[in-house]
Amino acid sequence: MNIETTVESTSRQKEIVRDYLVQLDKHIADLKKGSAEKTFEIREFADLLHIHPTHLSNTLSEVLGQSPCDLYEQRLVKVAKELLQETNLPIGEIARQLFYDPSNFTKFFKHFEGITPKQFRQLHARN
Repeated sequence: MNIETTVESTSRQKEIVRDYLVQLDKHIADLKKGSAEKTFEIREFADLLHIHPTHLSNTLSEVLGQSPCDLYEQRLVKVAKELLQETNLPIGEIARQLFYDPSNFTKFFKHFEGITPKQFRQLHARN
């Protein structure tokens, strides 16, 4: 492998990462607005980028040191926190908007934040 191939590969990897993050942010915004029809899996993101899911996963892990799942979950927690703080939507409705069963959403949220969505909302309630 010559240096040109390595530089091209690195450039292509960065392009894949950039394009994935754009598509991920677009999808997360649709989830936040409640306009997404479903949650995307790695396969759907790979299809949008016209690459194999394994190649997408390997590229993200190599370039960012994180899996697609890690990136997705981080953004999902961020949106959940925003919805809990910025809206009066019931927690069950927020869970459904993000395509979670309410009990699984609570477990998911607590795993990342260390507190339940209800506790988070109470802690960050605007007076």
